[in-house]
Amino acid sequence: MASAQRGSIGRWWGLNGSGKTTLLKMVNGYIWPTSGTLSVLNRPFGTCDLRELRKKIGWVSTALVDKFRADERPETIVLSGKFASIGLYDQVSSNEREKAHELLQKLGCASFAGRAFGLLSQGEKQRVLIARALMAEPELLILDEPCNGLDLFAREHLLALVAQLAASEDAPTMIFVTHHVDELLPCFDHTLLLKAGAVFQSGAASDVMTPETMSEFYDYRVSVQQQNGRLAVSLRA
Repeated sequence: MASAQRGSIGRWWGLNGSGKTTLLKMVNGYIWPTSGTLSVLNRPFGTCDLRELRKKIGWVSTALVDKFRADERPETIVLSGKFASIGLYDQVSSNEREKAHELLQKLGCASFAGRAFGLLSQGEKQRVLIARALMAEPELLILDEPCNGLDLFAREHLLALVAQLAASEDAPTMIFVTHHVDELLPCFDHTLLLKAGAVFQSGAASDVMTPETMSEFYDYRVSVQQQNGRLAVSLRA
């Protein structure tokens, strides 16, 4: 069973083809499970309005980057998060504009204001998309492989930002999805391993990320070490 408690910071980890994207589509109400039940934010599917549910979920993915015009301004993209739209088609208040600028400031994007989105680096675009997701004050924030395509320094900058968000008093429930073990931050208090379209293991990181479990997960003998508070997995002879 996959679960994420309100206020928790969870990490979903699996290799390519393990079912991460399918599970995310279920959580967002774009597809339904063929059996069993599904409840998101204490709202059981079949009894809730999925359109209203989606307004409570912020989803950040590299797949979103290409949805926005290259000439759009970051502040406009952030404002669009209020309406869960690609592009801004609604009237916005001065308070909403102020909030968008505050989010850009909070995420280290204040200097991006007025620049074209297409001229930003991949890491800068990801930070803008996180600000956009936070604009609607979501109850659940999903970061879907946000480090894809980032170089080492941009990745570490983004991971530091995620850790900062997780530590804030008003942090939403968060799910960080990845297939890279070295992106699993110490602040994540729950780990879900996906393999071949099913939940392989779920629980506290200290219980899940063991050499025995990970060797079974990989079908290969591996070692698990702590390096600067983060995990590292290496093959054993």
